[in-house]
Amino acid sequence: MISLTSPVRTRAHGWPAGPKLAGLCLATLLLFLADSLPVQAAALAATLGLYAACGGVFLREGLRRLRPLWPFLLIVGAFHLWSGRTEEGAVIVLRLVTAVGLANLVTMTTRLGDMIDVVRRLTAPLRRLGVSTRPLEIAIGLVIRMVPRDCSPAAGSWARPGGRGRPGG
Repeated sequence: MISLTSPVRTRAHGWPAGPKLAGLCLATLLLFLADSLPVQAAALAATLGLYAACGGVFLREGLRRLRPLWPFLLIVGAFHLWSGRTEEGAVIVLRLVTAVGLANLVTMTTRLGDMIDVVRRLTAPLRRLGVSTRPLEIAIGLVIRMVPRDCSPAAGSWARPGGRGRPGG
């Protein structure tokens, strides 16, 4: 497991998790409502501006965390080039990079426990109905910590089904 919280302290680290997650949901919704290439480009520029405002080290780390997207971006871009729908492909690529960039920004500036507390508060009505929300809380923590590691090129063969290596080695 890994910690995705950035060791570079920013003002955003002090903001409550609830508003950050709500802002992420709203921003992502707006990204999907906009089909304009200039709007998507502006959204990506604004996202990069948020990273840059936190400093060069934070910006570089944020960009590094977007590297696993490259294969997907290349496939989507190549398909849209091949099909003659380059503007549509550019909108999709920009939207994807921006949405993941914003999600990374929230993850880098929010403790995992704080995010799980938000989920716990949001699912309180389900607990009153007798539904156990603990598995959801545990699953969110595991996904946030494990998926980035397992999807990275450095994951190695042990992360793939049938892999023969061992974690960390």
